[in-house]
Amino acid sequence: MLTHNALLSRVSTPTRQLAAPGPSDAQLLAMLQTAVHVPDHGKRVPFRFLRITGDARTQLADAAQARLLQLEPEAGAAVIEKLRSRFTMPPLTIAVIARLGEDEKIPASERFSSAACVCFQLLLAAQAEGFGAQWLTGWPAYDRPLLEQTLGLTADEQLLGSIAIGTALVAVPERERPDAAALLADWTAHANHRFEHS
Repeated sequence: MLTHNALLSRVSTPTRQLAAPGPSDAQLLAMLQTAVHVPDHGKRVPFRFLRITGDARTQLADAAQARLLQLEPEAGAAVIEKLRSRFTMPPLTIAVIARLGEDEKIPASERFSSAACVCFQLLLAAQAEGFGAQWLTGWPAYDRPLLEQTLGLTADEQLLGSIAIGTALVAVPERERPDAAALLADWTAHANHRFEHS
C-alpha cells in the first residue's frame, strides 16, 4: 500500500546516475499500468507511450545531436555530450505523449493535465519497483521537427517529457522543499467576492 513515507521519499535520480539493469518487460508493464491510474475527465485516455531502449537510445541521441547542430552549429562538445547522455546513459526512457486534438467537451488543458499526471505517477511507480527515475524536458520536448520527424508525433500531440529509468548508482539526498503551511490560505466569502443579482 502507498504510504506517506513512500511519497515523502520520492526524489529524482539524475540521468547520469542511472545505469543497467532497467526494469524487465513485466516490471515496465506493471509500472505503466500504475501510471495510467490518473484523473481523466471524460475517459479520453489523452496520452500514449514510446519505449526507447537498446540501440534506439543511440539512434535517438544521433538524431537529437543532428538537430542541435542545425539549431546551434557552434555547439560545443560539452553541450553535445550532455544532450547525448540523456538518451544513452539510462537503460530505459519512456516518452509520455499527450493527445490534444479537437474535443467538443473536454478542454485541451484538462487532457494535458491528465497526461502530466501520468508522468508523475510513472516516477512513483518506478521508485516503488526499486528504480531511480528522472522527468526530463528541455528543448527536445518542444522542437516540432524533432518530435514529428524523429519521434513520429502528430501535429495535435505534445511530448510531456521523457522519463529516464534505471538502477540508481547513488543514494540521492533529499533537497529542501517548500513549507506547505506557508502555501495554505483559508478562503472566506467576503462581500466583494459575491455576484450581484440584476
